[in-house]
Amino acid sequence: MSASNRIHGLIQVYTGDGKGKTTAALGQAVRALGHGLKVLFVQFVKGNSFTGEFLFAQKVENLDFWQFGRDCIYSSGIRENIIECYGCGECFIGKDGPTDKDLEVVRGGWQKVLNNFNKYDLLVLDEISLAIYYGLIKEEEVIDFLNKKPGYLEVILTGRYMPESIKEKADLVTEMKEIKHPYQKGIKARWGIDY
Repeated sequence: MSASNRIHGLIQVYTGDGKGKTTAALGQAVRALGHGLKVLFVQFVKGNSFTGEFLFAQKVENLDFWQFGRDCIYSSGIRENIIECYGCGECFIGKDGPTDKDLEVVRGGWQKVLNNFNKYDLLVLDEISLAIYYGLIKEEEVIDFLNKKPGYLEVILTGRYMPESIKEKADLVTEMKEIKHPYQKGIKARWGIDY
């Protein structure tokens, strides 16, 4: 039985400077999967094929996991816990901003989402606000999508710098606020916990 027969899909936003936005979205995805719903989890501006969530998704029925961003050139070593992620930043858009390739990958990914979202009950647009912030996806396009989404589709949008227009459109907005973080003590991201 499809979710369209059981739920009224809302719009959720997880934003702010604190840790936990993607983690919260993953928790919602696990809950939906537990009830047999179909989930599409899309990460924009991220391509880290060594993360636990990426590896988990390869093993789970009813979960499709797409990444449209830069990958780490050391991902195979990090994935196998041979080396740790040392924060070189190659997998993120840096101070020089996005490249034409970044634009091509993210735009292509957004189009793929628009062509396929109707096969799912829950759609997670992880780091969509960063894609908007960097000018890779237009804010108006996302608002248009949210205005036209099917009534059964639950949509979760995550990322810092979430536009006010999207927060206003949402039914639920949670802001993650950093109070304390292990990075402040020099503790790097940890395999199996932070990625």
